[in-house]
Order: sequence, then C-alpha cells, then structure tokens
Amino acid sequence: MEGGRGEGLRPQTPGAAVHHTVLTMSPSPEPADGIAGWAAGLVETLGGPGAGAAIALENLFPPLPSEVILPLTGFAAGQGTITLASALFWTTLGSVVGAVVLYWLGLLFGRDRMHAVWARLPLVKPGDLERTEVWFARHGTKAVFLGRMVPIFRSLVSVPAGVERMRLPVFVVLTTLGSLIWNSVLVLAGYWLGDGWEVVESSVGVLSKVVLVLVVVAVGVYVAVRVRNRSAGARHRRAS
Repeated sequence: MEGGRGEGLRPQTPGAAVHHTVLTMSPSPEPADGIAGWAAGLVETLGGPGAGAAIALENLFPPLPSEVILPLTGFAAGQGTITLASALFWTTLGSVVGAVVLYWLGLLFGRDRMHAVWARLPLVKPGDLERTEVWFARHGTKAVFLGRMVPIFRSLVSVPAGVERMRLPVFVVLTTLGSLIWNSVLVLAGYWLGDGWEVVESSVGVLSKVVLVLVVVAVGVYVAVRVRNRSAGARHRRAS
C-alpha cells in the first residue's frame, strides 16, 4: 500500500496510540458499509485506478453517488493510501471514460431513432424536440461543460451530445475540464476534512435532492400545461 502507513481508509481516533482510553469513545465515521465501503475497498486494493473505476461506474449508473466516492478518495489521499495528484488524475480520467461511453451510446442511438421514439410519446410534439435540438446546437458546449458540475445531469448530458454528434475532441475537452473542477472540489474537501469527509456527502446530497425536486416540478408543470391545452382544444372542437 502506497505511503506505508498500513492503516487503510479507516479513520483513526487522534491520540489513540498514546492514550488507550480513547478507544472507548464513540468511533469516528468509517467507510465500512454500502457504497462507501465498496469504494474504500477499490481504492485500498487498486489505488488510484480503483478510484477511477468507481467514478467511471458512477457516470454510467447515476445512483452511485460521486459525493461519496470523491470525498472518500480525498480522504484516502490524506491518509497516504494514494497521492493527491493520483486521486485527481484517476478520478478525472474515470469521469471522461464513463462520459465517452454514454456519448457513444447516444451516437449509436442516433437522431432518427430519437425522433421515432419521441413521436410515440404522449403529451409531446415534434416541435418540442426540434427546439431542443436548436437549443443544443447553440448552447451544447456550455451544457456539456457546466453539466459536469450539476448532480444528476453530470451523466445525462453526455447522451444528447452523442445524439447531436458533437465533435468528439470538443466533447472530451469540455468533459475533462468540467469533471476536473467538480472532482477537485470534492476530492480536496475530503482531503482537508479527513474523518469529516461525510460532511461533503450530506451537503452535496442536499443539492442533488434540490435538483431532483426542480426537475420533477418542471416535468409536472409541463405535463399539466399540455393536458390543459389538449382538453381546451378538445372542448373547442366539440363547440365548433
């Protein structure tokens, strides 16, 4: 294990080596179970590449929370399990690899299939998708770059980039820059907070919930407006 400390990612109580009575105190947060334990095991076993693999999977499966994996990786760097430079390099590489996979899935799915599926969906019009395509053509670069720093959309933004055939080198550069910023903030927070790395998880978790609520509200408003307009149109046709 890098650093030769042999302590793994289990937070140590300060002074435990000198005052044995400290061991009876409440234990500090430990990444022992669930996703945190799984990520800790990857980093302990594989080092930086393990952190990169975890983040690549987080991109492909958004329910895996980056707000757990990234601060925990920073905590590992603080413990000497890996270096800080390794943590930032491998997590950013993992983000790019996962994003490129989703980009290629969008590319393979293609615009024609997207329009065919869209035409079968209720409460939507072909013009909605066309306006979305026009918007992405104008603002796609900003969407990809900034989207890498927004929970939930971090992964999803890669798919329309592929569907709309954004140039791959541009997509990779934007994804790398956006991912590096997001990863650096969370990794460094875990590095500096040490045993308090879980504070990052709770804080970003609140942001993720806020984003999800806003999305649900926006979808609800969209559906309500469409249902109301459709009902009004039906009444107008009957009156005619």
